[in-house]
Amino acid sequence: MSLVTVGILGIVVLLLILFFLGMPVGFAMGIVGFAGFCYVVSFKAGLNMVSSVLWDTFSKYGLTVIPLFILMGQVAFYSGVNEKLYNAAYKWVGQIRGGIAMATVMACSAFAAICGSNAATAATMTTVALPQMNKFKYNPKLSTGSIACGSTLGVVIPPSVVLIIIGLSTGQSIARLFYGGIVAGIILAILLILTIYVVCSIYPEWGPVGPKTGFLEKIKAVSGALEMIILFSLVMLGLYFGFFTPAEAGAAGSFFAVVISTIQGRLSWKGFIASVADTLRISCMVIMIVAGAMIFGRFLAVTRIPFDIAAWVVDLPVSGTVIMMIIFTIYIIGGAVMDALALLLITIPIFFPVARQLGYDPLWFGVTITVVTTLGAVTPPVGATTYVVGGMAKGIPLEEVFKGVTYFLPAYIICVVILMLFPGLVTFLPGLLH
Repeated sequence: MSLVTVGILGIVVLLLILFFLGMPVGFAMGIVGFAGFCYVVSFKAGLNMVSSVLWDTFSKYGLTVIPLFILMGQVAFYSGVNEKLYNAAYKWVGQIRGGIAMATVMACSAFAAICGSNAATAATMTTVALPQMNKFKYNPKLSTGSIACGSTLGVVIPPSVVLIIIGLSTGQSIARLFYGGIVAGIILAILLILTIYVVCSIYPEWGPVGPKTGFLEKIKAVSGALEMIILFSLVMLGLYFGFFTPAEAGAAGSFFAVVISTIQGRLSWKGFIASVADTLRISCMVIMIVAGAMIFGRFLAVTRIPFDIAAWVVDLPVSGTVIMMIIFTIYIIGGAVMDALALLLITIPIFFPVARQLGYDPLWFGVTITVVTTLGAVTPPVGATTYVVGGMAKGIPLEEVFKGVTYFLPAYIICVVILMLFPGLVTFLPGLLH
């Protein structure tokens, strides 16, 4: 059996384990990678490889940024900051047609910037925003679709765990990736809001007009969320001016989130314990996915599949733009059938060198593939964020949620096209760091 055949068989087994046995992603990648490496090299070499990977992974100082930023988001979640952010967005745009759905996307953007988690944002906004949209008789497709797609902004807008992992995997500055993600996230958020406007222009009854609010009421709503705006600014400006390393920024953000929430009396002891427990659970899951992906990546490396694919893609008799579109198509298809973080960790060693060889900016590539893989968070058969919304939206069938999501899919494609045509949109702000 050739090495390439062994590698392809390992990928097939991985998918079967993931989707038919329900094994956690990190363990599935680790087991398949270990077994495949042992088959290709030797059992002893496999043991040495696993021990080396686990030590290298868990001893990295850079990984401390993951639990610290997750803790900041969990504290914000349990202190109820989502309600303030939603209320502020609602007061500003709720009085126009489809405005409550637009406010939901805006609130998702703001909360995702603090939280950095798709699932937490989806769960929070489904709880807070969906009752409001049901109250004003919004169509379920529009309401659930806007929540599910708005929640994916947590992957793009910093502090994003996915951007952190990309930075660690490719040796790039996490701060620069964060600033590149800000622009891409804003573009995607605007496109999602424009989608709501277009849908409500075609189907006016889907997004009835909400009550009008005065200017003073709008200002008051913004001031109510001011402390979390300050928190986000503290983290990002600290990174920008070099006051914090990424890990220190996460620690400072977590500390001030606890202080602000405690002073306001919005974070109970029970909520604090719950936020720490959730941080531990999510961090362990992410780090195990990283370790499993590295083991699986070592297996793929000995089969030479990454190098063969890279050579095949580079040698295609087409332009670099067409090759990049092929790569993005692979990410869209892959993101629809497996976890986005796992997909990125498996494919970055394959396609990141290709992008660099083609002359694309590493920062631009890292941010853009993050936008591309957000499609996987809302499209079947995985669509984890869509399942979260569908599970919490009582009385709304899951197929209705997926139908609502389809109206927003063109926004993601347009966002990627814009980033391809104008790569400076991603690289300009990070360039100011130097």
